[in-house]
Amino acid sequence: MFKKINSNDKELIEVARDVLQKRYRPVRHTVAAAVLCDSGRIYTGINIEACGYGPCAEPIAIGSAFTNGDWNIRTIVAVCKKDDRYPVLSPCGNCRQLIFDYAPDAMVIFDNNGKIMKTEARNLLPGHYNSEFGNT
Repeated sequence: MFKKINSNDKELIEVARDVLQKRYRPVRHTVAAAVLCDSGRIYTGINIEACGYGPCAEPIAIGSAFTNGDWNIRTIVAVCKKDDRYPVLSPCGNCRQLIFDYAPDAMVIFDNNGKIMKTEARNLLPGHYNSEFGNT
């Protein structure tokens, strides 16, 4: 079910890290995501912290892809800033549902107890909620 990452995955992680290094603002913007679409284009996003709660980086990156007409997500990854490092971050439950809704076959790169792995979005959310949004 979980697979090792490859050189293309490592490049996508570096894109997310580069975005966060450039756009990091303590408290406000602490996570970045990168999405690779079937077109070969990569879209990025950073989280938006606001009073109480703001959207995660993953939906912003996905929204950027969709805004540009790229509907087929191949791979997604998020990173956060910890001291001087930018480790891969596993998606939260809301992001897992969102990714499943729009790209259940997309590969999600995540931290599996300190080991960076990838798997299809559907594997990260067993017993998922069946929404009306899937693959539209």
